Amino acid sequence: MKSEEFATALINKVKVYIEQEIGLEANSFVYVTLSGGADSTALLLILKELGYRLKALHCNFHLRGKESDRDQAFVEELCKQNDVPLSVRHFETEAYAKRRGISIEMAARDLRYEWFRQEQADASSTPNGQWSMVNGQCVIAVAHHRDDQAETLLLNLVRGTGLRGLAAMHPIHDGIIRPLLCLSREEILDYLKSKGQTFVTDSTNAERVAQRNRLRLDVMPLLRSINPAAIEHLCMASENVGQSLPYYNKGIEAAFRELGITTDTFPLSALSENPRPLLHEWLLQKGFNRAQEEEMLRAEKSEVGKMWLSNNHKVLRDRKALMLSPATPSQLADPSAHDVPEVHLSRSIVPCIGETGPNIAYFDADLLKAPIGIRRVREGDAFVPFGMKGRKLVSDYLTDCKVNRLQKANQLVATCGNDIIWLIGHRSDNRYRVTSNTTRILKLIID
Repeated sequence: MKSEEFATALINKVKVYIEQEIGLEANSFVYVTLSGGADSTALLLILKELGYRLKALHCNFHLRGKESDRDQAFVEELCKQNDVPLSVRHFETEAYAKRRGISIEMAARDLRYEWFRQEQADASSTPNGQWSMVNGQCVIAVAHHRDDQAETLLLNLVRGTGLRGLAAMHPIHDGIIRPLLCLSREEILDYLKSKGQTFVTDSTNAERVAQRNRLRLDVMPLLRSINPAAIEHLCMASENVGQSLPYYNKGIEAAFRELGITTDTFPLSALSENPRPLLHEWLLQKGFNRAQEEEMLRAEKSEVGKMWLSNNHKVLRDRKALMLSPATPSQLADPSAHDVPEVHLSRSIVPCIGETGPNIAYFDADLLKAPIGIRRVREGDAFVPFGMKGRKLVSDYLTDCKVNRLQKANQLVATCGNDIIWLIGHRSDNRYRVTSNTTRILKLIID
């Protein structure tokens, strides 16, 4: 096949894939992530040939010295030649990785997608903006192809993925589109050759430090020697799983309803009903690893109060259920930390006690001699519950009210100096109550 015919056939192949799997209308505006490598260079040229109006995004991570600057210069010239607007963002990747305690590869990925999301949000929120939307979002095109898909499937598999991980990457997900998933790496290189288009090569791709590089350089050639169609068959398996997911999801949703599993509660009674896939789905995208899931499954009744933390959530083993909730940054840094809550406290002097509710309390204003503040409960906190004479630990009071540990950790109290005057949502302190001798009544409202 002649070069021109090959390029035309490949362009049509991508066009059909976009129409069937992504649903992006012709003449749409699209962000294109552009590193200058073969894949992203081909992505830019193919989308331009298909008539999409483009803006390129290039990340300079400053990890490879002059090579990083070379890549940027190449991208700038490529966009100039093709009349495509370009935005470049510079990152201090090594400092970010050190600060977060993560690998360079993970740091680069986080920084890259954080910027992409910012650009996406800005474009999607522009009134009457020029950017075409898919499911309410401006789309960002990335250059993953079929070889990447096969590698992702294998990486997920060796990490012990669930069913969703076997579906690997999707043509469109959360505003990210992958128009080249219908092409192999070989097809991409042949396309660039047919166009006489050069590209840059990242020298670190030849290093066996990153897992994906080892897979690409060592495992994939071995699989091809066993079966020349290995990549195609791996992608086929991934697509089969992806097409089965809607039916799987319906089954999971039905099981959740039947067993009383909600977004924040996993009843312990459900642990006797083949719980592993249900627990995995309940914790999906919450950052917990397989070892933590196994610990939750094995937790004994005696371990009530045990807590597991991910990078953004926490799970508590309560008396009757596992309880899931977001974790604050301070709790993630120190599970015993108690950050200052973002609540508003309004106060006023009133002639008498009126409306009541869990967010309203009344006090003898003349007994409150220090500034009033709001904070989270701390270990050892005690107060004198309204109607009682003796002091009681807040933790004991909340236990008597059957409040779980997660709720205890987030419990708010109003203070006056060193004293707790109000266990918010529950009971005020008897020492500061309104009596027949009260001349000024202070009303507090939390909102």
